[in-house]
Amino acid sequence: MDISMILLALGFLLAFVMSMNLGGNDAANPTSAAVGSGVLTLRRALLFFGIFVFFGAVLQGSMVMKTIGKGIVPEIDVVGAFAIILSANIWIFLATMRGMAISTTHSIICAVIGYGLVEFGISGINFSVLGTIVLSWIASPLCSLALAYILFKMIDIYTNRNDGAKLQKFFKILLIGSLCFSAYSFGANDVANATGVYITIASKMGQVPDSVAMVELAIFGTIGIVLGAFIFGPKVIRTLAFRVTRLDLPTGLAASLSNAMVVYLFTTVPYILSGYGLPISTSYAAVGAILGASIAAKKRLSKSASVYLISYWLVTVPANILLSGAVVYIIKMLVA
Repeated sequence: MDISMILLALGFLLAFVMSMNLGGNDAANPTSAAVGSGVLTLRRALLFFGIFVFFGAVLQGSMVMKTIGKGIVPEIDVVGAFAIILSANIWIFLATMRGMAISTTHSIICAVIGYGLVEFGISGINFSVLGTIVLSWIASPLCSLALAYILFKMIDIYTNRNDGAKLQKFFKILLIGSLCFSAYSFGANDVANATGVYITIASKMGQVPDSVAMVELAIFGTIGIVLGAFIFGPKVIRTLAFRVTRLDLPTGLAASLSNAMVVYLFTTVPYILSGYGLPISTSYAAVGAILGASIAAKKRLSKSASVYLISYWLVTVPANILLSGAVVYIIKMLVA
């Protein structure tokens, strides 16, 4: 059997594992507020997550897939796709087992950069698209923090002016709705992390347009995401729901709404304007939203948990660039 076919088969297998890692690590982003505030049990939150992440991935997942598959580097071949998926998988799995909500987006984007540097050199990197992506990584958690702060203050004012019992029920419904919206936004933004590198390969193999290949890849990736969420997700959900701070209903609602709105806007607005949806870190947006709501509510934050999370975020960038570049270089040497 040709080595490229072996790498292709292994790569698709790793892409499915990657999607499971995504579900395991990132299911916490839409669900942690509802679980932490006691509105939903962990299992029910995951059920809502699975349903709406499917719709988001299939209906709008192509917006960010295009960015990862063809925006940063000219194209990604079989060797590159394998190296990128393998490298990101290793890092995400290690972080998930530690209960750390790292950025799967940063992992895959940095792995693409590592591949691009080896395959095309620095001139082959589209720094216009990459620069916009990096700016979005900084802007998204700040936006979600600020928005969650504002939303909590609005919720707090509304709470003080209305009947407590009816308001609590209304807030619970809103929080479940925001979980569904957040899961939808997550599916639209993050399914590309597992499958975006295979756009060119899948469309050539099936002799179908990129748009059809992206829908097929979205369905493939979503199955893995939902499985991973149920199998591996609870550990990271508990980290965000209980270890960073203790969420009540108002803070949980503000954080969940903020996270959902920021992820969806960063996915759709840039796509409408430039044709490339931004693969932001849904983990960073979720943590930023929790911090913003907690600061507004004057809740105590766990400094140790926050510093631990940020340290993993910082290491993610160089770790994936170096790991992906090394894997590509070694494979190229072996098959040359």
